[in-house]
Amino acid sequence: MESLPEKTCSIERLVTQPKLIAAAKAGVKTQQRRDGVYGWPGESFQLEGMDFIVTDLSRQRLGDMTDDDAKAEGFPGLEIYKDIILKMHTGMTWNADSLVWVHSFSAKADA
Repeated sequence: MESLPEKTCSIERLVTQPKLIAAAKAGVKTQQRRDGVYGWPGESFQLEGMDFIVTDLSRQRLGDMTDDDAKAEGFPGLEIYKDIILKMHTGMTWNADSLVWVHSFSAKADA
């Protein structure tokens, strides 16, 4: 069995911005990139009463992001994603070689 990386933060902090929560609830946002691991595949979390499940966890270089990746993050395209991320994280620079954790998720189907 493959071992999972150690968590660096609670899954409840995976998606916190109101606009991004709304995008996830609408099915537009299906990924969240973070510097650390917030959730493992199979782990559930809630956003404003709606249940979600982490479907995949992978590593990605920022420089390998595409417009489709930015759309999965809930943004119209990569340039807008970059601009907003840099504004949200004061002092951050966009380093193409930086590695991030990609948390993929979907709405949890009713049992």
